Amino acid sequence: MKFSSVFSTSILLLAGSVSSFVPSSFFTSSRSVAFPSDSVLYISSWGTKGPPTRWSDETENKNPEDNIQAYLKAPGPVEARNNVDGTVLVSGLVRSKERTDQFIFDLLNHEESAFEFEKLVAFVDDISFAKKRLLSRSARYTGLLDKLDFSQASSEGGLPSVEQLAGVKSWVAYLDEGDMIASIKDIASIAQQASSVENVAILAANAVGWDVSASESVVDALKSSGIKYSLVAVGKIEDHAEGKEPYQFNEIGTAEGCLPEDAIFSRDEAMRVITECLQLEVGVNKALSFSEVYDVNATEAKLIKGLREAGYARPQEIDHMLQDGPKNYKEAIDAFREKNPDYAKGYYTTDAWWEDEKFQKSVRKSSLRLEEEAQKVKDERTLEVEKVAKEWAKREYFRQSMAGSIDEGMSQEDFTESVWERALFEGDLVYRQMNGEVTDADAELEDFKARQERKKQAMLKRAKKEMKELLEEENLGGDDLDEKLNKIDPDADNTET
Repeated sequence: MKFSSVFSTSILLLAGSVSSFVPSSFFTSSRSVAFPSDSVLYISSWGTKGPPTRWSDETENKNPEDNIQAYLKAPGPVEARNNVDGTVLVSGLVRSKERTDQFIFDLLNHEESAFEFEKLVAFVDDISFAKKRLLSRSARYTGLLDKLDFSQASSEGGLPSVEQLAGVKSWVAYLDEGDMIASIKDIASIAQQASSVENVAILAANAVGWDVSASESVVDALKSSGIKYSLVAVGKIEDHAEGKEPYQFNEIGTAEGCLPEDAIFSRDEAMRVITECLQLEVGVNKALSFSEVYDVNATEAKLIKGLREAGYARPQEIDHMLQDGPKNYKEAIDAFREKNPDYAKGYYTTDAWWEDEKFQKSVRKSSLRLEEEAQKVKDERTLEVEKVAKEWAKREYFRQSMAGSIDEGMSQEDFTESVWERALFEGDLVYRQMNGEVTDADAELEDFKARQERKKQAMLKRAKKEMKELLEEENLGGDDLDEKLNKIDPDADNTET
């Protein structure tokens, strides 16, 4: 196994970065290995002091719901599989002219991962076409070309035969069309007959509309194969960046594991998830459906944000989530509430807290210190983006004022605050256009608007639910409560969220 010594993990905090791999020294396995004595394997990229939220010399807030860093441990080694070496075959990809599909091969080949594959076989419909897509300059620099090999399907979209899997130890299969239930069962059957295959990782994209019975049959087929399997099902694939949206997952074979028809998921994030499930021991014999989370107050969203702020790399993050992370976090919150029933009133039942006046003084000092630190790291790019954002908001206020689409009496300051998220997007887009970082500005704008709409719908759904619970509690809703709530118009206020 390959190991690096001290590796600066600060870049791993950038969610969505293609290069956010974890040093191999973050992995442990059952192989006999010797870690370098000078390696710091478990320290967060913030250093031994932890994230800024822990820098206060006063007693910190220990409520995990308010301060997740008080709940999380420093990121440490995660257990990797001990048989992710030899030859891996990837099927179902490199068929589109719009993309290269090289990302998954880069993940499987990256030197800082736990993978030790000597050969990566691309099982494709057309070898000549696939070579043009994968024989890139970056593939040459990373050494991918030295390991890459090709095998051609006997028919378009076909699966490899038992003979074509001879010598293959791991099989990564991508499915996005046709009868995927039948295809997964075929993969399980073929893998079972191929004596060299030990691992099967299946990514089922556009896996919407599955019922519980069909899902159960898929899991049963994989279990009966006797092969170590990882099955990840996601919704309609979109090309927004890896890590841009938090995620949640449920077991396939249950009602919660069936994805709705409108479910979507990032292509690169899906590739990341399936390869991490292949490399991590926690991913063995898992069949999970993943979906994006748009509610920032959801347990999964808060936990993932906290993990990244604490310096967890993507393999560590996904390992933590799959190790009952959301469940354990909820239990920690419930335990704190039970132990401190008067927390919301400012009273604590543990001697670890300061008296109210001292605690509030500590909070104010910590807040001031964090504001000072934030101001120090506000770089030139941020200032430029905010400058453009303010100009955009000013022009938009004038435009909407002339069109009469702004509420009477709304000040420019209030309007700017209401559209600030959109304004920052416009500022960042202009900045990146000036620096040649944007290839399709219209597509980015459409993607932004789509994400904003999904967030708005999620917030509206949550608000309706809370209002319904409140009215039912007060017995004010009447028999037609659901009908009344459904008439709430999320666009009644023309002010953009």
